[in-house]
Amino acid sequence: MFDSGVGAISIAREIRQLLPGLTLHFGVDNGFFPYGDKSEQELRPRIVTCATAMMARCRADILVVGCNTASTLALPALRERLQQPVVGVVPAVKPAAAASRTGTIALIATEGTVNRHYTRDLIAEFANGANVINVPAPELVRLAEAKLRGEPVTESQLAPVIARIFDVPGGQRVDTAVLACTHFPLLREELARCAPRPVEWLDSGAAIARRVQWWLQELQLVLPDLPGPGKLMCTSADGHERLRTAFREFAFENNPEVVSPAGKD
Repeated sequence: MFDSGVGAISIAREIRQLLPGLTLHFGVDNGFFPYGDKSEQELRPRIVTCATAMMARCRADILVVGCNTASTLALPALRERLQQPVVGVVPAVKPAAAASRTGTIALIATEGTVNRHYTRDLIAEFANGANVINVPAPELVRLAEAKLRGEPVTESQLAPVIARIFDVPGGQRVDTAVLACTHFPLLREELARCAPRPVEWLDSGAAIARRVQWWLQELQLVLPDLPGPGKLMCTSADGHERLRTAFREFAFENNPEVVSPAGKD
């Protein structure tokens, strides 16, 4: 599972719930965190080289790109480079449009994802005529990281994001919100608590877990009955104590190892 930070944890929890016997490795490009404020020209080659190096180190059977930004930019290149299957994350626009009763959904993402052609094409193809309010929320990435370190996330910190969802033209009709960054489901409870009314908060985690299950069947890999450990963590920079705190639920067997984006330890 690859990400620039801790967002892949939201996907990993869904995978572990569906496939408790699966051994999970994590590759964290913390040396280039966060991805959401970097240019496409910087990110695309970085993601490919970094994820490829980490896959070579852990020798996993499947790569899950647990990051919307990385998925929208680098999936074709990663699939060309790697022999293993590559599973990416797509914002849950289609199920959100189907679930909305008012025909108005909020797409909450990093600024890069909100403004990317990929996202606009996704909306045009799958929103099914729904009014989509694009909500840039880059601050949620750092707030999610802080939460996993045990720091509180307050209503005042979330207030600007809540205003961008509900206090804009059409915001009074929003009944479904897409959490289009893998960090954001980590704040689902806090966002729901601060919202002025109940809405449905959707993400892609469960769909990604089902896709991993499909690939395991295709590869004819049999899982043990007992839960698998968090076997190995690779990072692109130091800062391991903070990462170990955030990922403590996966009980890694190693101290995180630094693997350079160029593929050399």
